Amino acid sequence: MASDLLSIAASGARAAKAALDVTSQNIANASTGGYVRRSATLAEVASSGGIGRIGDISLSGVRVSGITRNVDAFRQAEVRRTGSDLSRADAELSGLGNVQSALEQTNLYGSITGFEAALRQLTQNPADSSLRANALASTKTMADTFRLASSELDSAGQGMQFDASAGVANVNTMTAELARTNLQLARASTASSDQTALLDKRDQLLQQISGYAGITATISPVDGTVKVQAGDASGPVLVDGGNAGTLNMTTAADGTLNFDVGGAAATLSSGSIAGDGQALTKLAQVRGDLDTLASSVIGTVNSAQANGVALDGSAGQPLLSGTGAADMALAASDGSAIATAPAGAGANSVDSSNLTAMISAVDTASPAGRMNALLFDVSSTIAARTTTRDALSSIALTAKQSLDAQAGVDLDTEAANLVRFQQAFQANGKVMQVASTLFDTMLAIR
Repeated sequence: MASDLLSIAASGARAAKAALDVTSQNIANASTGGYVRRSATLAEVASSGGIGRIGDISLSGVRVSGITRNVDAFRQAEVRRTGSDLSRADAELSGLGNVQSALEQTNLYGSITGFEAALRQLTQNPADSSLRANALASTKTMADTFRLASSELDSAGQGMQFDASAGVANVNTMTAELARTNLQLARASTASSDQTALLDKRDQLLQQISGYAGITATISPVDGTVKVQAGDASGPVLVDGGNAGTLNMTTAADGTLNFDVGGAAATLSSGSIAGDGQALTKLAQVRGDLDTLASSVIGTVNSAQANGVALDGSAGQPLLSGTGAADMALAASDGSAIATAPAGAGANSVDSSNLTAMISAVDTASPAGRMNALLFDVSSTIAARTTTRDALSSIALTAKQSLDAQAGVDLDTEAANLVRFQQAFQANGKVMQVASTLFDTMLAIR
């Protein structure tokens, strides 16, 4: 009996020691990113009494049956999904902010209204050289600002394309690592500390990947390996067992992005890469609108020029060159080239009827109004995306808090566990001491 008592107490002490080790591990990793709280799973050790004693039970103590990760797969999936949506919104909003800055900081709207104002001032005295020089300078400023705005939009687009490209590279690095983790998981013993550490690594990689690209993860209930697809469940496979596909990005002529995995088209609707892609789509629309506006200004001004004569009585020549915002430029070198008088008028004419017709045509084309509408379009888009981002941030925070409450380390709880398992260890030690005393007594009796 004493020997049975000793072995039972020894098993209890070993189990309490293992539980203390797990508690210590939790406390040490309380601030470790991706760490999931562990708990030691204990099981009773019992067996039948043997031959001739089938009805008896031989009590044999306790054993550690495994190390359990306290995690909910559904909550983890929610954190990945909501975090991926938030990353998309953040990246898109950042890109749209750069687009807005490119348009506003260049003061394109101001240069257009300055050009219109200079033309109206010239009607006061079409033959005045200073007024003509001012009108030509305002025209040049407007053309230069169009080019600058186009260049700034190009820079914003290049920045977003760089971010998306870096995101793709990071995804490929992490999917390769996830494939290696799958191979290690397939060889790991069930419920071992090695497996739990690998499962933490698996989940952390999934979380990091989802921050860049929306994914669908299917986890094997047998060995914990994961299959990852880009986008939804019908998307191309990024990771399957020990094999990792390669996410590729191509840039269209208008700067928008397309993605594929091994040639199979991939639709990314969440993650920072998707956010960059959506911002670039908006940028392509803004650039198209800006080019259309620039082309309209060039065509309107040059058409009016063709209907009049310059200050020296010669036929009006184009005042602006180019086909869009990127190549818009001043074509005249002197203010006298502005065709203020109608065709047939003599040199130094003060007849401003053609200038009036030019102003009327510009008013009809309404470049300032269209530029203001373009600025409003971008700002209203940003306002709407900001509202969406704030809502997604709240949802993602709630999902993360829910997961942390279930899978995170609570130091107060672990401190209580330390006391509990320490007392269990000490109690089992006391039982071993009693068993030793009983054994010594039995020997003395004999």
